Amino acid sequence: MRKNNRIQTTGVYALLILVALVSIFPFLWMVSSSFKSDSNVFSATPSLFSDMLFRKDMFRNYQVVLKEFQFSRYILNSLFVSLSCAIGQVLVCSLAGFAFAKMKFRGKNFVFSFLLMTMMIPVQVTIIPEYFLMMSFGWIDSFLPLIVPSFLAGAFGTFMYKEFFEVVPQPLFDAGIIDGVGAFGMFSRIYFPLTASPTVTLFIIAFMNAWNGLLRPMLYISTDKLQTVTLALTAFQSQYDTQWNLLLAGSVISILPLLILFVFCQRYIIESAMGSGVKG
Repeated sequence: MRKNNRIQTTGVYALLILVALVSIFPFLWMVSSSFKSDSNVFSATPSLFSDMLFRKDMFRNYQVVLKEFQFSRYILNSLFVSLSCAIGQVLVCSLAGFAFAKMKFRGKNFVFSFLLMTMMIPVQVTIIPEYFLMMSFGWIDSFLPLIVPSFLAGAFGTFMYKEFFEVVPQPLFDAGIIDGVGAFGMFSRIYFPLTASPTVTLFIIAFMNAWNGLLRPMLYISTDKLQTVTLALTAFQSQYDTQWNLLLAGSVISILPLLILFVFCQRYIIESAMGSGVKG
């Protein structure tokens, strides 16, 4: 019996290792190819090892991307847009979630149901009226069309905060009422400080969505110095040719902020996921 369990456990671990290797292979190939010369990326004999490995010009692709294509400017643009969107999402969604969880007003359930329905509408459906709206404001070719829509109440973030606030014990809310704390004071001094895990989780999700967004930058940004990093990556592609080694080097640079953010905040993401699982 013990022998069968050991064989079963070994089989499960072998399967998990195989799935992990298949999952991370595209990432490893991207990192490896970012150190290769353009002619070696798709050579007849595929290899994970770079032909420029441990040579003097090993980092030449990264130097070209950062200096000649001025990628550091695009990274700063993306950081500004993504941080603004993430902070706006946290502020607006936490306030909206608190209102739906703890406040009483007419039509609350209808408004919340309508808000959830918006999760099923893809952004491509609303992008044309949104474009004409931004054009009427005179916001074309600026960061405002990339940032302002994220300050509107996001359905996912509002739902997540509402679910979290509803499980906070009601006596805490009643004690605040007895002490004469107003609605905003109740939110800012009592409830919001308890939301470290969902706040960090929503911040990362909103940051990633804004960082990886391409549709809105392509529509609204035409000036080179205002381009975001995802839009700048398209500069390596043309109708007849693609500089794959530079494109992959730029892709590696573009995901580094996301990896760093995830490494420092993964504890809060796991806590938030476990909390949702226990509740479900």
